[in-house]
Amino acid sequence: MKQQHSIFSFSMLFLSICYINTFAQSPTAAPAQAPAVVVAQPPVATPTQAAAPHGITNVTKILEKAGHFTIFIRLLRSTQEENHLFSALNDSSSGVTIFAPTDGAFSELKSGTLNTLSDGDKSELVKFHVVPTFLSTSQFQTVSNPLGTWAGTGSRLPLNVTSYPNSVNITTGLTNTSLSGTVYTDNQLAIYKIEKVLLPKDIFAFKAPAPAPAAPAPEKPTKAVPAANAESPVDPVDISRAVTFMHNNVVGSLVIVAAAMFACHVEGF
Repeated sequence: MKQQHSIFSFSMLFLSICYINTFAQSPTAAPAQAPAVVVAQPPVATPTQAAAPHGITNVTKILEKAGHFTIFIRLLRSTQEENHLFSALNDSSSGVTIFAPTDGAFSELKSGTLNTLSDGDKSELVKFHVVPTFLSTSQFQTVSNPLGTWAGTGSRLPLNVTSYPNSVNITTGLTNTSLSGTVYTDNQLAIYKIEKVLLPKDIFAFKAPAPAPAAPAPEKPTKAVPAANAESPVDPVDISRAVTFMHNNVVGSLVIVAAAMFACHVEGF
């Protein structure tokens, strides 16, 4: 009896060991935690991509990357219009269009032109290159002239655009140029390259002609002086009168002398 109980106990112990080893080696225990680690993290990257459609658009960074816009970038920063653009692109739903003059465009200006402008004039010059709405190249065909800019509109700030099959022409009354390329465009911001600075009449039209009227004014009096001197030949009239007077005196003297000689001759007889 005791022998049978020992055999039964040994069998149960053997089966327990085998069951424990089998459970420890079973592949179903480990994979139970694996799915929670692998699947949970990919969606974290998507919110940052969706949250940055237009808020991070930086005009100066775009121009720096494109190159050849050093002077325009300097004006954007010195006039604080860089911040104005950043705010407009974040807050406005209508977008912005920028006509960006290259460094070559500024080099065509008369030397020292920018240095003669006040801070207010520089700010107006930059604003004159910004249209407060997004314009694709195809929209230039239907846009109404004159275009309004951040600088304003009217007879002193005209900006007219004419679209042709292969070009877009821009005129201000002082500047005539065309779009020479697209620097950047999306559905809110368009930056077009131009090879001339757009000069608004409000700043430049009344400054350049100012010296012109002053030059001929002093010349007229100087021309009138010789005309007055031309009348000086009247003086010979006085000389001729003097000569006539002397002639009469001489003739009179001769007559007297002749009369005296005649009297002496008569007395001699």
